[in-house]
Amino acid sequence: METAGGKVVGRVIQTRKIKDSAFYIGKGKVQQIANLSQELEGEVVIFDDELTPSQQRNLEEKIGTKVIDRTQLILDIFAQRARSRMGKIQVELAQLTYLLPRLKGKGILLSRLGGGIGTRGPGETKLEVDRRRITSRIVTLKNKLRQLEKQRQVLKKKRRFYWVASLIGYTNVGKSTLLNSLTSANVKVDDKLFATLDPTTRKIILPNNQILLLTDTVGFINKLPHHLIAAFHATLKEIEDADLLINVLDASHPKFEEQNRATYSVLKELGVEHKPVINVLNKIDLIFNGYYLSRVQRAIDSGIAISALTRQGIDKLLDRITQILEKKRIYTEFTFPYQKSDLISLVYEQGKVLDKKYLKDKIVVKAKVNPIIAKKLIDYTNGGSKPC
Repeated sequence: METAGGKVVGRVIQTRKIKDSAFYIGKGKVQQIANLSQELEGEVVIFDDELTPSQQRNLEEKIGTKVIDRTQLILDIFAQRARSRMGKIQVELAQLTYLLPRLKGKGILLSRLGGGIGTRGPGETKLEVDRRRITSRIVTLKNKLRQLEKQRQVLKKKRRFYWVASLIGYTNVGKSTLLNSLTSANVKVDDKLFATLDPTTRKIILPNNQILLLTDTVGFINKLPHHLIAAFHATLKEIEDADLLINVLDASHPKFEEQNRATYSVLKELGVEHKPVINVLNKIDLIFNGYYLSRVQRAIDSGIAISALTRQGIDKLLDRITQILEKKRIYTEFTFPYQKSDLISLVYEQGKVLDKKYLKDKIVVKAKVNPIIAKKLIDYTNGGSKPC
């Protein structure tokens, strides 16, 4: 709530086995919230779960103030964070997709949703348009996203000679700080939820001189709504395209295990849970109990404990990344004409040359290389490639 610019004046908790179809919570609790909201002069009531359109309408009528749910709050924060064209389009698409089923029965009341938490951002000017125009706008935004994705794919093809790793993890665990520590990227860092919405990619050189492209991605969160994952698929595709995932956890957070489960839940929904993952425990500079740190490492099955802020443990992380990517290289024999010096240089730069033989009009190079390079240079291979 504070991240969205609001101030919490009260909290109400109810434990129920079954959600009420009309109000989500019990009628008695609705009245309690209405009284508390009036007493504390609350301007908005936020539910920490997704409400149906009818539940939201019923609650607003009974409580007498604006009611938003978890999804709407997340979208509000996203609206503040979006900077790139793609990010803004994704936010607007998610806002309109959320708004569309909630138009029914609102009528003129939509005008009072024009400002404040849960309604700002690129989509706020669309709140008073009818269903037909919103549906048309959604189609337009999806087409724009497809066009932008095609452009990004062209750029990715140019850089796919290199290994690609994505920094993933719960929001506010220090991914951007780690990117800065590893690459001197100077990405803006804030101690806030979803400080990074648009992905940032930077190049680093590993200990074995391999080049790695490292991408900072949007943070995950518990109960991330499915349609948000769909709307931000273009951004999350950075994770799908990665050769390696670096799962950053806040070792100092009391709910780090719960946050880790949320991360793996999103990975499963994206269908990338089988990619190689390095679990990294960050912020160990905030832990002063060695026994506690050991317990945390056992709980997550991680031998990598770092502080992205102080760079403690960064060398161990780089070594682990190098070891994993080294295993993914394949043994390949190339035969290049001497005039293909650019390709020969590429193998030297991105591979590990094991042997070379200079012949009259060509050079034979035996090397371990990235499978993508081996595929790209398939016309110059002798008998194909095979695992190392």
